[in-house]
Amino acid sequence: MNFLAHFHLAWPDEGMVAGGLEGDYCKGALRGKLPEAIERGVRLHRAIDAYTDEHPVVASLRRDFPVGLRRYAGILIDLSFDHFLSKYWEHYCDIPLGQFNARVYSALLAQEHALSDGSRRMLARMVEHDILGLYLDWETVPASAARIGQRFRRGNPLADVGRDLAPVRARLEGAFLEFYPELRAFSASHSDRLNQTIFPPSNIAPGRKSP
Repeated sequence: MNFLAHFHLAWPDEGMVAGGLEGDYCKGALRGKLPEAIERGVRLHRAIDAYTDEHPVVASLRRDFPVGLRRYAGILIDLSFDHFLSKYWEHYCDIPLGQFNARVYSALLAQEHALSDGSRRMLARMVEHDILGLYLDWETVPASAARIGQRFRRGNPLADVGRDLAPVRARLEGAFLEFYPELRAFSASHSDRLNQTIFPPSNIAPGRKSP
């Protein structure tokens, strides 16, 4: 999942919200280098990603992408789901989207000192450009994908992805509406488990699998 979904699923625990950002930059085993609440958030981030990757709705959705885009389907699904979460926000959160985004930025800035360099750089861009707010516009999805594609060594396969996404846009929307309530239920249950568990520093498996 992408930023907005991770923050929404971690809310209202501000430490876990910070872990929702740090989860993109903290790799490998967790060994007590981060504050406990942020480490719980990283664990939740990994569990959410693993659950999403393995879910039948998402697996089926990947097969609906044009053959040439299927290897990038995970990226495109994550970005698209942030758009649809923004579009249907009032169904999932009582806080207006703009206010929620502002509270997230404030919570992240308050914990900036505990974040990695990568997270701090992303946070600065996020606040400067209100990246969370941009996802209400569908065009942010192909634009973000094209920027991600610039990181690939051999050309940018996502440079014109907007045209390729058009035929699967309705399918993406339907999949989000089917999947997100299940993801919310999983995340709430997993958060409760994490909050009731004390993890020794060396008892963390690396990668995207949940503990």
